[in-house]
Amino acid sequence: MTTVLRAAWLFDGTADTLMPDPTVILDGGTITAVGTALSVPDGATVVDLGAATILPGLVDAHVHLAFDASADPVGNLAARDDAEALTAMTAAARHAARGGVTTVRDLGDRGYLSLGLRAAAAGDPSLPTIVASGPPITSPGGHCHYLGGAAVTGDDGIRAAVRERADRGADIIKIMASGGNLTPGSLPEVSQFGPGELRAAVDEAHRLGLPVTAHAHGTQAIVDALAAGVDGLEHVSFMNADSVDAIPDAVLAAIVSRRVVVGMTLGVKPVPGMAPPPAVLSRMPLMLAGLRRMHDAGALMIAGTDAGIGLIKPHDALRWAVAHLAQVGMTPAGALRAATSVAAAACGLGERKGRVAAGFDADILAVDGDPLQDPSALHRIRAVYVRGVPVSR
Repeated sequence: MTTVLRAAWLFDGTADTLMPDPTVILDGGTITAVGTALSVPDGATVVDLGAATILPGLVDAHVHLAFDASADPVGNLAARDDAEALTAMTAAARHAARGGVTTVRDLGDRGYLSLGLRAAAAGDPSLPTIVASGPPITSPGGHCHYLGGAAVTGDDGIRAAVRERADRGADIIKIMASGGNLTPGSLPEVSQFGPGELRAAVDEAHRLGLPVTAHAHGTQAIVDALAAGVDGLEHVSFMNADSVDAIPDAVLAAIVSRRVVVGMTLGVKPVPGMAPPPAVLSRMPLMLAGLRRMHDAGALMIAGTDAGIGLIKPHDALRWAVAHLAQVGMTPAGALRAATSVAAAACGLGERKGRVAAGFDADILAVDGDPLQDPSALHRIRAVYVRGVPVSR
């Protein structure tokens, strides 16, 4: 089935400006042509989106579909059996797609449920494309230990945990280099693994052809993860017990020169009476200053919202993150690239996601207004297509 989309403007995922009067031709799940004066193929369905802007579907590089974006996501997950959890995860994924997030990278599920949902999504156009890590590798009693991946210690234990995830079909290895805010008894600024254990994780994952991203808040965890050779860093807040450390020059240089992907935890939906945890909120100005310094130095940075971990983090939180990226120095076009083509490449999907271009998957978001001038246009959704199929809103 051939579908022709027409609109007033197009952001193609890479440019600094919008293309006027675009025509986008979809053949099934693939974009076959993009231009300003294209002829309509015989028998095609023409969809005129009027004054809308067409964009690539958004790519959120850090979500948790197992968490239900409620006031108690951990408790609610614990109360569900696997079948109930999978049902809730499916609903979360559909919520993301309806909000224009057509690709998600799940960086921590329970019991590998996201891998099953990934397979289901391949044949269900109401679901986004899913990249999945399975349960994160963590230490005994460590951050997110309740997600069901066996907690490990020592180089041999780490290597075995990586192999298990590879055998299960994980797309990426997620390791908790530091503690986090969502686990009682776990401190974000405290390292959970030593340099040797992190190196064992990276070596084993790379041997098996898998990238590694490390959850890392504390400065020592960031330093050790970098030294171990990780491909990505999540959060990268440089938190200490009371505040936030200045980024050491050598660390910044390593992040930039090695093109380590920095996953910025931005994107908060305004909810009356709700806010990030006090420990995060009080540090936010310094954390944003650190992210700005990384951006100004030329670091490779994408948005990963941590969607699902609370009421202010719905599974389509990426729509709010795009506006927040201005706070770290990104231009409006740079922010959209960070949420589309750059994020797709970081997720290993740069050859088919994140752009409106011939040969790419037909993941489309159409919004009312100009998102380069007004990021809130991303909330005025006119249409969403997942692999060429319109998503019911």
